Amino acid sequence: MITWMQRHKKWLIITIWISTIAFIGAGFVGWGQYKYGDKASAVAKVGDVEISMNELQKAYSRLYQQYNQMLQGNFDEEKAKQFGLQKQALQQLIQEALLTNLAKSYDLMVSDLELFNVIKKQKAFYKNGVFDKETYRQVLSQNRMTPKEYESGLRKELLLQKTLALLPVKASKNEEKILTTLLNIADKINYKVLSQESITVETTDAKVKKFWESMKNDFMTDVKYKINYITQEPLTKSYDDAAIAKYYQENKTHFRGNDGKILSLDKAKEAVITELNAKATKDAALRKYIAFKKGKLDSNVTTKELTLTASNNPLNSAALQKISTLSVTKPYAKPILVNGTYYIIELVKTIPSMPKSYEAAKSEVLPLYLKEKKKEKLFALAKESLNNFTGKTTDFITVNSISALNGLSKAETAAFLQKLFVSDKKRSFITLKDGKIVLYNILEQKLLNNKNSNQSDVITRLKSTMFSEGLLKTLQNKYKTEIFIKGL
Repeated sequence: MITWMQRHKKWLIITIWISTIAFIGAGFVGWGQYKYGDKASAVAKVGDVEISMNELQKAYSRLYQQYNQMLQGNFDEEKAKQFGLQKQALQQLIQEALLTNLAKSYDLMVSDLELFNVIKKQKAFYKNGVFDKETYRQVLSQNRMTPKEYESGLRKELLLQKTLALLPVKASKNEEKILTTLLNIADKINYKVLSQESITVETTDAKVKKFWESMKNDFMTDVKYKINYITQEPLTKSYDDAAIAKYYQENKTHFRGNDGKILSLDKAKEAVITELNAKATKDAALRKYIAFKKGKLDSNVTTKELTLTASNNPLNSAALQKISTLSVTKPYAKPILVNGTYYIIELVKTIPSMPKSYEAAKSEVLPLYLKEKKKEKLFALAKESLNNFTGKTTDFITVNSISALNGLSKAETAAFLQKLFVSDKKRSFITLKDGKIVLYNILEQKLLNNKNSNQSDVITRLKSTMFSEGLLKTLQNKYKTEIFIKGL
């Protein structure tokens, strides 16, 4: 699942309709601190439409929840970074903003009546089988959202839907006939599957080293960072009732129950003390940071040394990212929280990346060498065998045949058939993504008389995808996009 998601993380078209329950159900997920340019109130601007940090946080949160559901709860911030979730969220908002600009150019709008008609159909807001205003407010409150925020987001979704409705995509009768003909072409073939598993390759040092020399700058050491650091462990203090009550009154919205309602002081007391201790720990860490920076640390505070890299990082990715921004002129980093402990860091030296020696790179080079050479030898074997191979003969098959061919999985068979039925060669070979090569010879061909009632839907979906991609490219050229948030 992880591999599939990484391959497909760059989505092609915008999803216009987001279900209301998903929209209000996504909790806030943050990702740390970023620096901004001159536009403090916006993270980006597309044409006349500004994208706020609040919108970006919500889009990120929705995507985070979707991935988390797909991975059955096994999704975290580290995986979010791997998938570029922040960038995905921003790109989604940029594409929505492009369509919003288009809607404005047509003077489109969503009336209050249209908005209410959609809201009152949402079952989440029903009580005793009908829409209930108090339930509406309560559900939104439980999801930390005001009616104004929810209605603003929903109005935008409806506006985008209305915009695309002006540009309908339908299938013509001729297109349906063409697709039906293509799907009814059936071939009887003789085929043979060639796999790299049967290919042997010499792996002498001389051959592997020659391969490495042609690409040795692709195998670099990690950048090394030598640092001095001190730590601030979590503090546990005693607080009188007055201090606890004061903090609670000033921050009571932090303390909510499962129903979204603010807890009483008695029920929130333990959580209040936890926050007070966290605040005290952070304050102590900041004081140490200032003393460290000024060279005025207490004599009982000992600095420690550490060298870390991306592949050998005993801290965390956030700490390494921060360290990478330090320099000789600005060597100190403000306290960084790592597993409950604050680290205050001074950069001593940065050792740049450099090409690895052959010995150090060999374990990385060898698999690439084997893959490349096996690919070359398999391709040569395919060309040599093409005119005289003897393989297996199929019954008549179509592009939609669902049974796996011998030697191929169902997915490989589908990929092979898609390429086979767009090829203009009677005898040839097809290379699959996993490296296998399928030799084929078309023995017979005929036209079936199968009927398929959903060809119009298939064509419409295909044309919609192509149209959406083309529309967005056109809008990107028409409306200027400015991104003010750094790091994305």
